[in-house]
Amino acid sequence: MAAATRLFSEHGYDRTSVQEIVEAAGVTKGALYHYFGSKDDLLHEIYGRLLRLQQERLDGYADAHEPVEERLRRAAADVVVTTIDNLDDARIFFRSMHQLSPEKQKQVRAERRLYHERFRDLVAEGQRTGVFNPATPPDLVVDYHFGSVHHLSTWYRPDGRLKPQEVADHLADLLLRALRP
Repeated sequence: MAAATRLFSEHGYDRTSVQEIVEAAGVTKGALYHYFGSKDDLLHEIYGRLLRLQQERLDGYADAHEPVEERLRRAAADVVVTTIDNLDDARIFFRSMHQLSPEKQKQVRAERRLYHERFRDLVAEGQRTGVFNPATPPDLVVDYHFGSVHHLSTWYRPDGRLKPQEVADHLADLLLRALRP
C-alpha cells in the first residue's frame, strides 16, 4: 500500500504499472494479487482506508454527549486534519476516482454519501434545536465544507505557514460562523 500510494502520488494512477508497484514494494506480483485482485482494488483501498478512519471518528463525535455545536466543530476540524495527515491518499483519490471501475465508483459514492449524511445530520440537529440558523439547507452546508476539504490536496503544503490543526480550526470556525443565527 505504501509503495502504491507513493507511486500513484508521484506519477499518477494511470502512469503507474503493477510491475513498478511490486518492484518498489519488494514483493512479487503473486503477493500483490494475493491481497488485491487488481490495480483498481488497490486504488479503492487507498481511499477506503481514509474514509473508514474518518467515518469512525465522525461517528464518535456525532455520538458524544456534548452540545451539537461542539460535536460539529470537532467533526469539521477532524476531517481537515485527517485529510492533511493522509494528503497523498486524498490527492490520489481526487485525481483518479474517475478511473475506478463503474462498480467501485458506485461503492465509493455510497460510502461517501453515508459520511456526508452523518455530518449533515449534525447540521440539521443544530438547526432543528435553534443552535444554528436554518436559512441554509443542511446539504448545502455539507457541500460548502467538503468543497474546502476536497481541495486541500491542491494547495496545502506541509512545510507551509499553517500547521494541520491551524487549518482545521480556521475552516471549522468559518463553518460555525456561517451557521450562527
